[in-house]
Amino acid sequence: MPMTHVLIYGLLGWCIEVIWTGVGSLLAGDSRLTATTYLWMFPIYGTAVLFESVHDSIRLWPVWRRGVIWMALCFAIEYLTGWLLASLLGAAPWDYSGSAFHIHGLIRLDYGPAWFAAGLVFEKVHDWLDRNSVSRQ
Repeated sequence: MPMTHVLIYGLLGWCIEVIWTGVGSLLAGDSRLTATTYLWMFPIYGTAVLFESVHDSIRLWPVWRRGVIWMALCFAIEYLTGWLLASLLGAAPWDYSGSAFHIHGLIRLDYGPAWFAAGLVFEKVHDWLDRNSVSRQ
């Protein structure tokens, strides 16, 4: 597992989350585009490196099927890491309990399309990283 991949996935996830929450604040009427994330999210997004082998195994599948796999994996990681952090810290950094589509306040099912798309973006990043790695491990 190349550490540079972990760093790039972590940084990319942070950036996407800042854009996501900034746009969300605009849609809620905040013209300042206030955006938030959590330091915990960097290593959580970095776990995408664990799915590079999944990508290699499913890359020839139709895009809709791959997207569904990514959506399910993202929900699983978000739920598990939220549950783990809540167990360790007393609360997860995020709380979706205000949404009608939440499960235990840890995931929002209405975010499914975003996770579907994010997985496909991370596929492109994985391919780019593989093409541009100095040394393959």
